[in-house]
Amino acid sequence: MASRLQEKYEQQVKPALQAANQYANPMQVPRIKKVVVNMGVKTSLDKDALQILANDLGKITGQKPVIAKSRLSIANFRLREGMPVGIKVTLRGQRMYEFLDRLINTALPRIRDFRGISATGFDGRGNFSLGLREQTIFPEIDPDKIKATQGMNITIVTDAASDAEARELLRGLGMPFAAAQNVGRA
Repeated sequence: MASRLQEKYEQQVKPALQAANQYANPMQVPRIKKVVVNMGVKTSLDKDALQILANDLGKITGQKPVIAKSRLSIANFRLREGMPVGIKVTLRGQRMYEFLDRLINTALPRIRDFRGISATGFDGRGNFSLGLREQTIFPEIDPDKIKATQGMNITIVTDAASDAEARELLRGLGMPFAAAQNVGRA
């Protein structure tokens, strides 16, 4: 069974993008390939705190996260090879669309004084990144059980040829971009 956002893409967004951009083949229409959710953690965290953050990220995304470890030793950062430096999840398919649906419709509107997402998070190749300051905006997380807030980075990888196509795709899916004051490069 397809999620609401996936059905919206197939039935509304894809035909609209194909008509607006004059794509000859429906496979030329940009689509979302994957979503990567990443939490950088302090190396001073103990094993229990790291596991709690991994459990929180697992609840948010619906998939078990991978603990990323450092590849190099850097003395100035008190970092040794093999120490945990982050937690990440790569979402594809059904879970990706469900996560994006919850992010767009539930989590982002819960941010205090929310006026939209800045549209400057595009990388020039059609991928979009945004940062969140705390994980408590997701309804799966109980704020009473949180010891410390942790931010996260969310990267939406598309196969769009340009930032303008990717922006149009995400706007069609319901991504609440802020009013365009300084949109950045196209």
